Amino acid sequence: MPSPDIPASIPIALAGGRSYAVHFAELVEVPVLLAASGLTPRRCLIVTDEHVAEHYRTVLETALIEAGWTPLVRVIPPGEDSKAAVQLHALYDVALSWGIDRSTPVLALGGGVVGDLAGYAAATLLRGLPLIQLPTSLIAQVDSALGGKTGINHTVGKNLIGAFHQPRFVATDLTTLATLPDREWTSGLAEVVKHALIADAAFFDFLEDHWTQVLARDEAVIAEVVPHAARIKAEVVSEDEREQGRRAILNFGHTFGHAIERVAGYGRLTHGEAVALGMRAALHLSTTLHPDEDFTRAKALVRHLPIQGSYADLAIPDLVTAMQSDKKVSQGQVRFIVLRRPGDAYVTGEIAPKDVEKAWEVAFTD
Repeated sequence: MPSPDIPASIPIALAGGRSYAVHFAELVEVPVLLAASGLTPRRCLIVTDEHVAEHYRTVLETALIEAGWTPLVRVIPPGEDSKAAVQLHALYDVALSWGIDRSTPVLALGGGVVGDLAGYAAATLLRGLPLIQLPTSLIAQVDSALGGKTGINHTVGKNLIGAFHQPRFVATDLTTLATLPDREWTSGLAEVVKHALIADAAFFDFLEDHWTQVLARDEAVIAEVVPHAARIKAEVVSEDEREQGRRAILNFGHTFGHAIERVAGYGRLTHGEAVALGMRAALHLSTTLHPDEDFTRAKALVRHLPIQGSYADLAIPDLVTAMQSDKKVSQGQVRFIVLRRPGDAYVTGEIAPKDVEKAWEVAFTD
């Protein structure tokens, strides 16, 4: 059961004695955290999008300037289309023409798109700049900002160009969730539910019991849900930094979800909506492989995730083909994440094609 108290931080321990923390702190505290991490005031590059900048650019920029920093702000268009080479190279141009050096930190202020794009820029500029993740969306606070995955999309598939580049730290300001549009909130809940299903049956029980408050963004419940979901991600990343083993379970629903995003076109459904559909399919596979286990409650909670984007016109043969381009394909075999039971996930490639097609049908049946 989640603790009612917001932790000051959650540690992420990595191989070789490396570590960093997920701090639960307001944006005005970022300069203090920068100093505590060994970074002294100099130039810094802030990457954000138009929507986030409207609410939080001034807060962060003012706090940094007052602490002696000289920030340059790069504002990108919102949405998945910005996770692309054209925005990456525009960011390169701005940063390099400004005169960055290897001590220039990159601050990613925003959701998953900003974090992935800015993170990949930090990983590749001058062969690596300090990265600070400042997630403002639910999906980023519980998932994408933690663990060091960065990258952009390619026309062949989602997240196919990227690098592992761990942040110096993550600073999560829960108050930023108040300005998140409803659709982005429910999109992020897909990752929260995913974390519970793959690794924490008690957390699944909590979500099920408090779902009305979760949907309504009850502050007390948020203060429990976000840190708890983040801790699950942190524990998995600490065990398997580069997805050589257990970390793959974090892709529950994503093999299907990424195919949906590619075939539908990025932006028609949010990432969380695609993952929610993908979890429907993955739960069907779990039922097929473990017919003696009862997945009724898990299926019900996943179907309580709102989906606003349209998907009725997506052709299953196109989706099956798109799955072959997923980065989780190994030696030509698509790997799926399934459940033995809620809270216990594993990876398998032993799925018959007919079962995959049936899983797609189930996912799209209301």
